[in-house]
Parts: sequence; structure tokens; C-alpha cells
Amino acid sequence: MKVPAQLWFGAALSSAFVVAALVSLVWTPYPVDELSIDQRMRLPGDGYVLGTDQFGRDMLSMLMVGARTSIAVAIVAVGIGMAFGVPLGLLAAANRGKPVDEIVMRTNDLVFAFPSLVIAILITAVFGPSAFNAILAIGIFNIPVFARVTRGGALSLWTLDFVLSARVAGKSRLRISLEHILANITNLLIVQGTIQFSLGILAEAGLSYVGLGAQPPTPSWGRMLAESQTLVSLAPHIAAFPGLAIVLTVLGLNLMGDGLRDILDPRLRSTR
Repeated sequence: MKVPAQLWFGAALSSAFVVAALVSLVWTPYPVDELSIDQRMRLPGDGYVLGTDQFGRDMLSMLMVGARTSIAVAIVAVGIGMAFGVPLGLLAAANRGKPVDEIVMRTNDLVFAFPSLVIAILITAVFGPSAFNAILAIGIFNIPVFARVTRGGALSLWTLDFVLSARVAGKSRLRISLEHILANITNLLIVQGTIQFSLGILAEAGLSYVGLGAQPPTPSWGRMLAESQTLVSLAPHIAAFPGLAIVLTVLGLNLMGDGLRDILDPRLRSTR
């Protein structure tokens, strides 16, 4: 099977930032909490590969730790969405047309009415801004996404012969959902998970930009953009590099998701 070019390119881009995040756990060129006012707003080069920010902190080190923050938030948020959304979607599909299906789907519609930013504002109004609350807000928003995707994929399988045979054999709806339905929509969930991961990074950056995400001194790409917006004319690299990091990471994940969809979706394979 030929691997799509966008999958290779997307995986390479995404892997670069994952590696940077992992390396930041044990090493960064400079400490991210070290202020050097005499080195503030240095241009890239001359001892600093990507220059320094308005506080004299090394931009490369900040971006590496910021990658760790964004990736960690997105992974946990997607995990929350899958952990709750997939079972709800399977439950709704197994009881199509019944009250439990209506309850699940109408609850999903209610959550969809509140974007992750609004949910984050509500959460932080009670508990205060933090990375944990950003994870909670993004995770809650991901639940109906995975519930809808799971339900849609499952409904198309419930009328197929192998599922009908399992029902005739006396298997319960729960057992059919776990043994047959879930196994056949895993590819769909993998692709959706990749897409939601990229959206999670965007959401984390947006929440941090407005001060609802990771708090100082933890570096965050979104907050780096927010802090640099008044300095673009003086030191454009301070805003350019975190913005470029967000764009490239999301681009890589979206390309990887498209490539995975081309490989895992049999309908697309049959048209090639």
C-alpha cells in the first residue's frame, strides 16, 4: 500500500515538535525562567539561535517548553473526549430512537452551544485560570465531537449482516458494541483523534492568549503571542516564532490526519 506524501510530511512536522517537547524535559539551551534584561530582544544568532524576548529569555528554549505544554494539554483533552464521548456514542447508536439516544444527542447539542472559550470562562470564573482548567474546557468540548462521530459510524454498522448474525446468536447490544462495532470504527476514531489533537493545540493557544490557559512562569505559545503583540515593530521575531510553531504543528497534524484517512478509509482506497 502506497503511503500518501502528506502523511510523511505531516508526520515529520509533528514529530519534530514532539521531539522538541521531549528533549525539553531534560535539556534546553537556556533556563526558561532566567531573565537577562541586558540581552532583551536580541535578534536570532549571536549566541541565541532564535533570539531573545522582551525579558531576555531564550526564544528557542521557550518554544521547546511551550511545545511540551501545548502537546500535553491537547493529548489529555483528546483523551477526555474519547473516554467519555466514545461510550456515549456507542450507547446512543445501540439504542437508536429510544429516550437514551435522544438524551445523549440533545445533551451534545447543549454542549456544542458553548464553545471551548466560553466553557473555559465559566470554569475559570469558579476555579481560576490554569492549564488544568484549559484541559477540562477543551476536553468537555471534545466529548460531543467523539460522541457524534462514534454514533454516526456505529449506526452504519448496526444494519449489516455480521451484526444481525451476532444479534441472532443472542449477543447483547453491549457485547455487540464492544466486540464488533467498536473494532470496526477504530480507524474512524484514529483519524478524528488526530484532527481534534490539532484543534486542541489551537484551543490551548487561544485560551493562553486571553490568559485562561497555562499561567506564568510556564511558557505557552499563546501567551508568548499575547505578550509580544505590542512589540512587533521593535522585535518581530518574538511574535513570528511562536506563531510559526502553532501553524506548523497544526499543519503537520492536519496533513497526517488526511493521510491516515486516505489509508484507513476503505471507500477512499476503492476510488484510487
